Amino acid sequence: MNCIICRQAELIDGFTSIPFERGEFRLLMRNVPAQVCHNCGEALVDEDVAAALLKKADDILEQGLQDEVRDY
Repeated sequence: MNCIICRQAELIDGFTSIPFERGEFRLLMRNVPAQVCHNCGEALVDEDVAAALLKKADDILEQGLQDEVRDY
């Protein structure tokens, strides 16, 4: 599949970091499996990974933590 942003390169399996922010809450999830464009750096995660990320972010928010960096 070609990159949907730059349309110049094929997406390859890799990893990315995804930030979350809500009010004072900030979370950075690292090493998230994704399809990554080696030309522009755009990263796409599949639906299952996105759902798991949102669940983890909600769980961390419920713990009352504000600034977190976690590995997927």
